[in-house]
Amino acid sequence: MKKTVNFLMATIILLPIGAYFLGTPPTDLQLKILKHSSWILAAVIAFTFIVGQLTGNNSQVDKLWSIIPIVYVWYMTFLGGWNERMILMSVLVSLWGARLTYNFARRGAYTWRFWEGEEDYRWEILRKKPGFKNPIVWMIFNLLFICFYQNVLIFLFTLPILSALAAHSQGIGLVDVLLSGLFVGLVILEYQADQQQYDFQTEKYRRIKAGEALGKYADGFISTGLWSKVRHPNYAAEQGIWISFYAMSIAATGEWLNWTMPGCILLVILFKGSSNFSEEISSGKYPAYKEYQKKAGRFIPKFW
Repeated sequence: MKKTVNFLMATIILLPIGAYFLGTPPTDLQLKILKHSSWILAAVIAFTFIVGQLTGNNSQVDKLWSIIPIVYVWYMTFLGGWNERMILMSVLVSLWGARLTYNFARRGAYTWRFWEGEEDYRWEILRKKPGFKNPIVWMIFNLLFICFYQNVLIFLFTLPILSALAAHSQGIGLVDVLLSGLFVGLVILEYQADQQQYDFQTEKYRRIKAGEALGKYADGFISTGLWSKVRHPNYAAEQGIWISFYAMSIAATGEWLNWTMPGCILLVILFKGSSNFSEEISSGKYPAYKEYQKKAGRFIPKFW
């Protein structure tokens, strides 16, 4: 786990620096918007760290994951003079955020005491692992990875919206329409995956509470529907959403590699590490999970 964290921390610094030199450099207006928006980022990092430390609930970033990107894109759109491409991209992010916020809220993530609510079960498990039991070590991990890394990542994957303000940016065309359709389709796919997971877990725990036979829920994890094809269909859709969002910057600039790329790449890397940790837990908890891993691909269906 420590090696994974160290690798992720290195990429969050080195990849954006390297990407800065890809394609056409950002314009003065793009840099100005980046500077102003980074103050929001700094405030969010400070907020999530302080609240997490004071309350012991380290899922403060999770609570904002689907909300703060909407703030970023609309603020950038405002500073960008309400560019039509930026408005389109902001609407897409708002659709994604509303759907994801709903899914998170129904699991008990939000309460009127905003610092409470569901905490990612993996943090509790990680806190008990050797090397993380020390409160000082955990505080540093909370600051650098949970709060800094994840919040910077969220900020970075919204940056393709600034491609609309590139010096040679093109107007909205057919490619943008197709990519918008792909974005919405992936949001729907993610909704279906989350709904199937929600239905499975709700019924499983209902049967356990009622003392009923578990039947097909006995394995403890979902392996039907979309989950029969891949082990993390929601993660796969989430990665696809932000890759398609970056692709809209390609449509705008004509540059396959441009400086707004790091966000979607870093997200793919994060989900690889996150799914590794989740599957390590599932394999130890559910005897049938290892067999499931052989049958279904991680993010892409197995065709062999």
